[in-house]
Amino acid sequence: MLSSSRFFYCLDRISAAPTLQDLETTLDEVRHIYAISHMVLHVTRSSGMADSNPLLMLTYPPEWVKQYRDRDYFSIDPVVRLGRRGFLPVEWSASKWDSGRAYGFFKEAMAFGVGRQGVTLPVRGPQGERSLFTVTSNHPDAYWRQFRMDSMRDLQFLAHHLHDRVMVLSGMREIADFPQLSRRELQCLEMTASGLMAKQICARLSISVSAVQLYLASARRKLTVATTSEAVAKATALELI
Repeated sequence: MLSSSRFFYCLDRISAAPTLQDLETTLDEVRHIYAISHMVLHVTRSSGMADSNPLLMLTYPPEWVKQYRDRDYFSIDPVVRLGRRGFLPVEWSASKWDSGRAYGFFKEAMAFGVGRQGVTLPVRGPQGERSLFTVTSNHPDAYWRQFRMDSMRDLQFLAHHLHDRVMVLSGMREIADFPQLSRRELQCLEMTASGLMAKQICARLSISVSAVQLYLASARRKLTVATTSEAVAKATALELI
């Protein structure tokens, strides 16, 4: 399956999932399509809910999940602590697990086949929700580095799309009225989703680069998101594009 084809197939599968159980099955399908070890969506905070870890959707072995929950590893997992505070992806190998407890935690996780490498993407929703989307791998280091280069854009879009779908299916977010985007805003988002850069979009639409940037900024504002990647993911989830 071509890179762009697998990406849009996965977006469609996530959008079509009617229940959380179906969505978790889809998550397992997506990780096989991308040929990696595991995928996890951990909702760490939801608007209006007291639970600090309201939902965990994953493909990890059930034995590790049980141990993680029973021992309350939420409180010591260094990736969760870093992801909750930050905005940028947390690359496991680049992070300093300098405490003995964190080192022991990762050693234990690897024994359960969680994965030697991983990256965790923080997701911030429009109503104050927060999630962490994690992808792990047991491939050789060179393969993982190339995968990161080739697939990070896909992973960012999928993270936000999955987060929005979970929020709706779980009842943590009400389905609001659709934002009214202009024709130009939709065109710019659609072309961005197809992988075009601002210079390519302006050539196709016969407008300036600054105009493209303004349309994308306006779309972000209407969709109440911070980045264009989030705007594309949310517009796709709402079936606006």
